[in-house]
Amino acid sequence: MHTTTPARPAHLALADGTVFTGISVGAEGETSGEAVFTTGMTGYQEVLTDPSYCGQIVTMTAPQIGNTGVNDEDPETSHPYLSGFIMRELSPVVSNWRSNSSLHDYLVKHNIVGLANIDTRTLTRHIRDHGAQTGVIGTGDPAALVAKAKAAPSMEGLDLTGNVTTKERYAWSESGAPWTTAQQDTGLHVVAVDFGVKRNILRCLVDVGCKVTVVPARTSAADILALKPSGVFLSNGPGDPAAATYAIETIQQLVGKTPLFGICLGHQLLALALGCKTYKLKFGHRGLNQPVKDLSTGRIEITTQNHGFCVDVESMAGKCTMTHVHLNDGTCQGFEHTETGAFAVQYHPEAAAGPHDSRYLFERFVERMNAARA
Repeated sequence: MHTTTPARPAHLALADGTVFTGISVGAEGETSGEAVFTTGMTGYQEVLTDPSYCGQIVTMTAPQIGNTGVNDEDPETSHPYLSGFIMRELSPVVSNWRSNSSLHDYLVKHNIVGLANIDTRTLTRHIRDHGAQTGVIGTGDPAALVAKAKAAPSMEGLDLTGNVTTKERYAWSESGAPWTTAQQDTGLHVVAVDFGVKRNILRCLVDVGCKVTVVPARTSAADILALKPSGVFLSNGPGDPAAATYAIETIQQLVGKTPLFGICLGHQLLALALGCKTYKLKFGHRGLNQPVKDLSTGRIEITTQNHGFCVDVESMAGKCTMTHVHLNDGTCQGFEHTETGAFAVQYHPEAAAGPHDSRYLFERFVERMNAARA
């Protein structure tokens, strides 16, 4: 299968005035968002459909993207939520037995504006040196695009969960088969609060034998507890965790009443609910090869990550114990509430895409729920 790339000149203009020029791919038009990068060599379809990227222009650091096309099995949600997509080269050839569309056609279908043929290595180094910042992709005058980037809102202070959460409660029963083997029904009922949940997280919960009910982000604590959960899962999602005040208040009402497990944004929201603080990282952690140490065992895990905010370690004193640490910069990657045993991790143990080193955390959640009902 071959795909053609329209040779329309286009630009990425950053708020600091830097401009990168390449060619337009995907949908026509103009888009803005926080310019970030991810270091995954594979998994571009999972990146495109991860709700945590809502409001962001994502740069792939791997040099060629799209060579395996797009299929119907790998999306993490029904459609992409990111604002824009950047790559060094859009593969002119699509070849994979699971593929049913080219990446270019997929971007057009879902109205995602893309940019190719720029030096993504230079862009990545610029973001690392100067920090993630607002950018605009478009075919217009570069100076005008820079002005728009300067005027666009920062990610700090933005609550984006309303853009990605489910509108209605629903049951999830799909497992990870044929890639995994689901365990027998444990009789455990998990209520997953959807701040932008990925499908593979829900599959992992089913794989460890749980019945799963997914509820909208603004579901009250009373309504969650009325479902008689064995435990509550707090999902990943986009935006500034401190801006989601309603979620923090709901979690505060759940602490101590049911086992809690959070991932990514859920990790940050649980920390805030327990009285800790969060802050924005300079350029975040995004990729499939992030090294994390489990402080209880000394084991090193290679993890999938996607976040721009982090829990402040010093603010955890007297409230929580840090359980996992990022080996690159010493940031908090996991904690446990000293009083109730509620726990969370900053990274993505469902690993879609990525290594499966951390899948044991879903088993740990099952153990906590079993202990609570004993």
